[in-house]
Amino acid sequence: MGIEQIPIHVDNGSDGLSGNASAILREVADMLDRLARTGETGAIDLAALPLTPADKAWLSERLGKGEVEISMELNGASRIHETAYPGIWWITHLNPMGAEIGEFIEVTPIPDMVPSQSDDIVRGSESLNFLINDLC
Repeated sequence: MGIEQIPIHVDNGSDGLSGNASAILREVADMLDRLARTGETGAIDLAALPLTPADKAWLSERLGKGEVEISMELNGASRIHETAYPGIWWITHLNPMGAEIGEFIEVTPIPDMVPSQSDDIVRGSESLNFLINDLC
């Protein structure tokens, strides 16, 4: 019997977990420890990993929800929520049709996309001054 004739059965358990979620949880814990000790930030692209829907649900349940939620509209919606562990953020990006196009766990004091960009601040200042000049 050749190797191509050996039957292979993949069983990822009745719960649908692949085992990858627990490894990601350990990595997130290491990243949070580095953030606390050194200020080093990091991110994990969940879409780039072999996760089942059950893996994502398990990971989401373990990380929980914190006190902060942010919604943004940037060529599609972005939803950001702090997990139950300060410094760990779950970020989901949707396209204009509402389909998910990216999902990340970011370990940082504040997600990179949240602070206003300096160019945007300059444009905002100019617009506000034009408004004020029109009013007076």
